[in-house]
Parts: sequence; structure tokens; C-alpha cells
Amino acid sequence: MSTASTAAPSRIQSDLFINGEFVKAEGGATAPTHNPHDNSVITEVASAGKADVDKAVTAATEAFPKWAALSAAERGRYLLRLADLIEERGHELATLESLDTGHPMRDTTRLDVPRAAMTFRYFGGMADKFEGAVIPVEQGFLNYTLRQPVGVVGQIVPWNFPLMFTSWKMGPALAAGNTLVLKPAALTPLSSLRIAELMAEVGIPKGVVNILPGPGSSIGQYMAEHPGIAKISFTGSTDVGRRIVQASAGNLKRVGLELGGKGANIVFADANLPAAIGGSAFAIFHNQGQACIAGSRLILHESIADEFLEKFITLARSIRIGNPLDPATEMGPLTSLGHRDKVLGYCEIAAEQGGKILTGGKPPQDRPDLANGYYVQPTVVQARPQDRVSCEEVFGPFVVVSTFKTDEEALQIANGVEYGLGGGLWTTNLARAHKFAGAIKSGMVWINCYKRVNAASPFGGVGSSGYGREMGFEAMHQYTEVKSVWVNVDANIPPYYPR
Repeated sequence: MSTASTAAPSRIQSDLFINGEFVKAEGGATAPTHNPHDNSVITEVASAGKADVDKAVTAATEAFPKWAALSAAERGRYLLRLADLIEERGHELATLESLDTGHPMRDTTRLDVPRAAMTFRYFGGMADKFEGAVIPVEQGFLNYTLRQPVGVVGQIVPWNFPLMFTSWKMGPALAAGNTLVLKPAALTPLSSLRIAELMAEVGIPKGVVNILPGPGSSIGQYMAEHPGIAKISFTGSTDVGRRIVQASAGNLKRVGLELGGKGANIVFADANLPAAIGGSAFAIFHNQGQACIAGSRLILHESIADEFLEKFITLARSIRIGNPLDPATEMGPLTSLGHRDKVLGYCEIAAEQGGKILTGGKPPQDRPDLANGYYVQPTVVQARPQDRVSCEEVFGPFVVVSTFKTDEEALQIANGVEYGLGGGLWTTNLARAHKFAGAIKSGMVWINCYKRVNAASPFGGVGSSGYGREMGFEAMHQYTEVKSVWVNVDANIPPYYPR
């Protein structure tokens, strides 16, 4: 086993960021953030209250006119400089993210930090390329549209990929000219606060970005209710998403929701099995399965199911579990103790409903070095499509297997849940691939791959997976209002009341 590089960053920011300054919470409250590898306290983080939200909204409101009035190219240059700085501090950011979330360094280094930099760079480049349109209307009139920022935006980031989602939310909002109040998850606030430091370093004006760690049940709710916030963008559970919608009704603010998922991952008889096995393992075990787009339902054609499962289970058992700061670790701990217990509870639910645990289903009991952490073995469960574990989001290294005979049955199983975020399929039949891509009820479909994301490609779902889109031009539309402007160039308008 490799020697873990367990050194934490020399200095960890733990205060609120309001109006360009790091400050204590108004009420002095703090909350610990834990290292999920050993349950130790990393640091005490300031915990915002309603008064802090009010201060942040005021700062963002005052900063908005000047930020929106900057040329789009100038706003873009700030984001481009930030992207460069993220790359320069990449190892430090990756270490902080792994320490706070349990996500292995091999992934925070290769995926999370590069994705954050790429996102800020993409939207920095898009800022001065986001165009309105000229609409063909009646002769004599010029009709064109303007895209204008919505104002102060409230953003709520989840705990599973905090660095990546911070960039996903900030990038388009800032490029479009909005100011913002962002609430990182109380469990994992550290990388978002570090991004605030980097934003101050590149010179983003005071008040444009405000970051408030704290409990979602109070300040997240208050942000959704706040009359000074024009839009709320939330990533998290479906249940909380529904409460966000209810809370937002007071001032009819715009809402974007990226919620839960129960991704169908279909393997047909003609699939390239080695590729499908490796890709399906990544789909569910990457980041310990803590991904809304995880391929958590493995739907196998009955003719290849036995061969697939034999090799898939062998691969699952070979995954190296350990300290996320160890470069050899392939799967780290779940992010919180409560969530680990929830995932293990689904193993009991599966057994109660007649499911069969094919591998995993418990902590790694032969590893005393992991005994204090929030670890769960890669788990493969055979269950019926209608069972709870096949319909409810487990959000862990927990995949449910079922089989099918016909294409129609595969599609019925895939569309048999309330969620519609992402799904995938493995086949060499081109016609089938495109047919299923259109027929699967989800916002994203991957063919012969899984969990591919890019700053240019829209990300979001349908049904109980929410509405609205992150990334790409779609995200810029979410953070702007369209204004239609009519100009009478040389139209001869007869008087309505002739005299």
C-alpha cells in the first residue's frame, strides 16, 4: 500500500465571506467539519444565520449595478484569471477537497480541480460571446432582444462535489453579470471558501460574491424566501427541492433545481463487455457512488448477465479502499457518518424485500485502519425493479441489478422510476442506441460511456430530478432575462383614431 500523504493544507479558511471580507457569523455560531476518513474534526467553521444572509444580500445588491455595467469581456477576464489560479493551486485544492469530502486524491486531482478550472475558463470565454437576436417582424420595424442579468442570485451547493458545483454555479452567473450569495453544504464548505480567497486575489470587486456556510434548514430556506434574491439555484435532494419551490413563491423568484437520480445503465447482449464492465463500475463506484447521475440501476440482458456479473463483482472486490489522501486509493469513505448509516440501512431493506447481496453490504471489517471512518464496501444487490432499492436514491457505492429479455422490457424498467436525470446504454447496434437515447426519460443519456460532463454541455433532468440546466449556453439563459426591443425604422403606422 502506498504511503498516504496525509498533510492538511497549512491554513484553512473557516469564516464567512461577505462584501469582500472574511468575517465571523453575526451570532458567533460555528460548526465542526469532519474528516470522513477518521471522524476527526478538521476545523470549526463559521455558521451563518439570517442576519448574515441579509448582510450578504445587501452587499450583493449594492455591487450589482457596477458589476452588470462592466463590459462582458472584463467580467470574463476575471474568470479567466481565476481559472489560471485554480490550476496553479491545484494540488492544494485537491488535498483540501479530499480531506473534507473523502473523495480520493486520484479523482480530485484528475477530475475535480481540472473541471473547476475548465468551467470558469469556459464561462470566462463565453461572457462576451453571449448574444441576443434580431427577430424578423413586420416591414419597417427592427425587433431585437437583449439578455440582461436577473440580479442577485442565491446558490446552494451540495456536499458531494463542492468544488466542482461551486464552479458550475458561479461561472455562468458571474459571466452573465449577476452578483451572488452562495451557500456551500455545511458538511463540506472548505473548498468553496478557498475559492472565495482566490476570487479576492484576482480582484473580483467586493460584494459580487458572498459565501455563507451554514445549515440548509435555516439559511437555505431563508435564501429561498428572501425578497432580495431574484433567482435560486439548488442542487440536492428532491425532498428539499420541493421545499425550495414552496419557499420561493413569496416573490416569484426564478428557480433552478438539479435534484436526485436513479440512473438506468442498460447492457445489451451485443455490448463490448470489457468496456461495459469497466464503465459500469466507474458509473457507480466513482466518488463512492455519491453522485446524482450515478448508474445505480444495472439492467442486463439475460443472455450475458452471468458472465457480466462474474467479472463485474470481481472488479468491485478488487477496488482499493482507503485513506483518500493516499494516491493509491480508488474509493474513499462516504462523506458523513449519518449518510454511511443510511446506505447500510438500504442493505437491510434489500434483504427484507427478498433481494440478494452479491457482494459488499458492510464496512471493510478486515481493515482496522479504517474503523473510525465512514467506509462501505462496493455493494452489488440483485433485486426486482419494483423494490425500494431499485426505486429510491441510495447515493452510495450500491448498485441494483435486474435482467431483461426484450428491448421493450429494458425501456420499461429504465423509465419505471420517478427520476430522470441521467442514464446510459451499452450496445454496438447504432439504430438501437439512437432509439433508446430518444426514448429514455432523462435529461442526459450516455452511449457506450457513462458520467461524461463538459462545461459546454447542458446538465439537468426531468421529473423528480428537477428542471433547469447547468452548463453551456443553456445555463447562461437561466441567469438572464430576455428583453424584446421594438424600433420603428420607417413604418408608416396609420392613426388608430383618425381625425
